[in-house]
Amino acid sequence: MSAAQPPFPPPDRDFFGPDLIQLGAVDDEPCLRADAARNRAKLLEAAARLIAEHGADGVTMEAVAAAAAVGKGTVFRRFGDRTGLLTALLDHSERKFQAAFLGGPPPLGPGAPPVERLHAFGRALLRRTVEELDLQLAAEPGSDRRFGVPAWRVQHHHVVLLLRQSVPDADCDLLAHVLMAQLGPALVHHLVRQCGMPVERLEANWADLVARITGTGPHSRAARA
Repeated sequence: MSAAQPPFPPPDRDFFGPDLIQLGAVDDEPCLRADAARNRAKLLEAAARLIAEHGADGVTMEAVAAAAAVGKGTVFRRFGDRTGLLTALLDHSERKFQAAFLGGPPPLGPGAPPVERLHAFGRALLRRTVEELDLQLAAEPGSDRRFGVPAWRVQHHHVVLLLRQSVPDADCDLLAHVLMAQLGPALVHHLVRQCGMPVERLEANWADLVARITGTGPHSRAARA
């Protein structure tokens, strides 16, 4: 293990304020004019139908405009580009997920020991990734932006917090990157879709990694005996 890390910073509004972190831009908030909000909902409904019928590859700005019976420029003005549109579709499930691990019932939410919360977080994020895999792959930002997306930052920050409570002398920031790497959509797609690996095996591997890192698994107890 490395030298002790600096004290964990106090919660701040960027991560743990009253508003959940969102995927989309600030102007995607409920303060939109009523007509703009209706148009946005109409476009998202059209995009969701296209995904259900044709998969994420069937979602283009042109196809969404046609399905919603609006001009293509309307879609671009509302979402910027295809990634922005797909990101907006993920926003609802991201809000629910954040609400669960930031303030929901234990063990995913507060109230359980940090190691139990780590186990629950990985299982919940993995299941969500599998359920939304096509959409998450299509919406995944490029490598230059992947780790700056607000939703990813708050998830990483949460894992760092739990690790610092469990193994305060470790390099928890880097460990959080290593842990979360196995939950990324691209790797999950490769393992589940291309290798045929059951999701249960990925869940078991997450549990094993958490146990080894935090020294709470049976192998750790045997080594100390």
